[in-house]
Amino acid sequence: MALAVRFRRLLLVGRSAARGLRLPAGAAGSRGQRVLWRLAASEVTGNSGTFKRSFLFSALSYLGFETYQVISQAVVIHAAAKVFKIEEILEQADYLYESGETEKLYQLLTQYKESEDAELLWRLARASRDVAQLSGTSEEEKKVLVYEALEYAKRALEKNESSFAAHKWYAICISDVGDYEGIKAKIANAYIIKEHFEKAIELNPKDATSIHLMGIWCYTFAEMPWYQRRIAKVLFATPPSSTYEEWIQTSTAKTCSF
Repeated sequence: MALAVRFRRLLLVGRSAARGLRLPAGAAGSRGQRVLWRLAASEVTGNSGTFKRSFLFSALSYLGFETYQVISQAVVIHAAAKVFKIEEILEQADYLYESGETEKLYQLLTQYKESEDAELLWRLARASRDVAQLSGTSEEEKKVLVYEALEYAKRALEKNESSFAAHKWYAICISDVGDYEGIKAKIANAYIIKEHFEKAIELNPKDATSIHLMGIWCYTFAEMPWYQRRIAKVLFATPPSSTYEEWIQTSTAKTCSF
């Protein structure tokens, strides 16, 4: 609406300029002067169409610039509103998580499952996994939720590789999926799981959950049964392994190695 008003004003100014032309005093006395005046006036009044075309071009250029400004302002406002909305959703999600409202949290976040925000997506991965672990969740539903959680965690990691939480939950979700894909898949994923736990600790050395889970990883491979070690040797030239000493070091040095 404001843009249309500005354009209308610009047209009125152009018309006023055309009407405002007057023959100078004494100009009528000379035929040559009258011819020159008509030529000059024709350039302004549009008898030859030059002025009209020039004015129209200027008006359209002005209109295009105004449109660009309006659109740019709208984009900035929309982006700011989107950021504010995401922050509001995350605040609600954290409140529900701390309150133990697992199902309500899941219902809230699934409304925004198409989001491209990494912070929202890893929270959705966590919520999906938490619902899967509820006693009232059937085995069939649990499997669906576990794979959904992995997909959300993967997307979170794709959106922000600098998010320690995205790395942590991606590792956790890969481990969960291994329960449905057999011991070979679980062992094969061991390297990936360790890599992402280590990255999570690197990005946030104070995250107790990542440190604890890294310790569990070391402990698990330190006490791996002989038949699993044999499978690991078939799958890898250097299979994943650990020792009790490395498990102990994880609690203090926050790391372990093969």
